[in-house]
Amino acid sequence: MLQKRYEGFLKTPCLWQGEAVYNLQQFEVDSKVDKIDVDIDDNLRLGKYVERFVSFEIEQQPDISVLAENIQIQDGKTTLGEIDCLLKRNGKPIHLEVIYKFYLYDASVGDTEIEHFIGPNRKDSLIEKLTKLREKQLPLLYTDACKPYLDKLDLAPKDITQEVYFKAQLFLPFAKQDTALKTLNPDCIVGFYMNQNDLKHFEDCKFFIPNKKDWLLEPQTYVNWLSFDAFKISAKNYFDEQFSTLCWVKFKTGELKKLFLVWW
Repeated sequence: MLQKRYEGFLKTPCLWQGEAVYNLQQFEVDSKVDKIDVDIDDNLRLGKYVERFVSFEIEQQPDISVLAENIQIQDGKTTLGEIDCLLKRNGKPIHLEVIYKFYLYDASVGDTEIEHFIGPNRKDSLIEKLTKLREKQLPLLYTDACKPYLDKLDLAPKDITQEVYFKAQLFLPFAKQDTALKTLNPDCIVGFYMNQNDLKHFEDCKFFIPNKKDWLLEPQTYVNWLSFDAFKISAKNYFDEQFSTLCWVKFKTGELKKLFLVWW
């Protein structure tokens, strides 16, 4: 399963290209699908789990050497934040922040394409993450508290370029799956989301609810599919708990798709 998750991660596109969003430079790496041969703690939360994939991926690149990862920046007893990765590419130092997210398009939120994308439980949003990157995570490199860590690596902030490796899976509303993206990468759209009112349209379908690490995967054929009636019972629990979950749906034609079941 680790291999399939890694392949799912590799196939997930970056959320934009170049500096198309807020002048944040996307990290570009051309990876073939290697057999992943490292042990990753299955108890890690998904974000940290993905960081292990990135670490393995970039270690396979002949032009990249990793200098340090997951550097906790302390100011006395206070943790100011973490620098995900410092690396050298062709001898040039890069500060890299790694992000892997799931966002749903809600036109009622905000005024711009970027503002319309929110987290599955409406608790976070793309704009909040981008703001945190620009105002907190990336500026950390230039703080006095970070200087001793850079000194140990014989690095000066002025010589380091900053890039983000921001991958995402995007989901459109069930009723508006033809929504076109202008700023973000349309290849990131992997499915749709639906709520309780939309369930009636799927009576001929079967469903599977993967565990969170398997959200990285493309839908698999050979799983224990739930009938519509069984899925409805599971769905009620998610609605009652006000928790959104990713599902796979299998249509009568045999087509498989990803969807988010949302409580809102």
